[in-house]
Amino acid sequence: MDFALLLVIATAVTGVIWLLDIVFFKRARLAKAAVSRRGGGAVIGEPIVVEYARSFFPILLLVLVLRSFLFEPFRIPSASMMPTLLEGDFIFVNKFAYGLRLPVINSKVLEVGEPARGDVVVFRLPSDPRVNYIKRVVGLPGDVVEYDARGRQLTINGEFVSMEVLGPYEGNPMTELVREDLGGIEHQLLHMRSRISLGGTYQVPEGHYFMMGDSRDNSQDSRYPEVQYVPEDRLVGRAVRIWMNWRWPSEGGPLWSRIGMGIQ
Repeated sequence: MDFALLLVIATAVTGVIWLLDIVFFKRARLAKAAVSRRGGGAVIGEPIVVEYARSFFPILLLVLVLRSFLFEPFRIPSASMMPTLLEGDFIFVNKFAYGLRLPVINSKVLEVGEPARGDVVVFRLPSDPRVNYIKRVVGLPGDVVEYDARGRQLTINGEFVSMEVLGPYEGNPMTELVREDLGGIEHQLLHMRSRISLGGTYQVPEGHYFMMGDSRDNSQDSRYPEVQYVPEDRLVGRAVRIWMNWRWPSEGGPLWSRIGMGIQ
């Protein structure tokens, strides 16, 4: 179900009903109501469909503008971005970070900025635009990205990306917590000793981006044919903040400490 399309249709329908009533019917109805009151007749009110349209149109329009051009909420459904994002995190995505786009048709109407290496980005899956993914930008247009899956070493344009092993993650000796410096953006990621993910050399085409998950051995990202290189017009926005974490019923409730956390 395309929620953006439904929102546009609902906004348009309620707006048209309200406008038609104002232009063609309201004056006559008010005059008839005044005559009825003077004669002691029944009160004539708005038709219920007009009343609902007048009430809902401003709310729908506000939601449409906020969701299309400013911020949109998303829920993290998997562990592929651990430890930056946990399953059950609810996040806000900045929709205007990479340019303003019209809802539904996704046509860009205003250039604002471009993704930087290290940004955490929501994008529509190239192989199925109905599905939203969230990953970190690793390769920019024209970059050559190399990933040694066994050594877990990332190389961009022939330069090793600096990383430092911090120790076991949450006491698990099979999972390492690592600090990585990606284009001046320091962030943490996970290496899972029990898994070996896909590696290789990737030439990023112009107008596309190479994405990787922070849980490097547990992420279906641009290394895999289902994702590959993400076209610029598939970008939704930059993830900026966690506003809730809720994993009920599997985990029992929210993690209050994550509410309000910025996303680096």
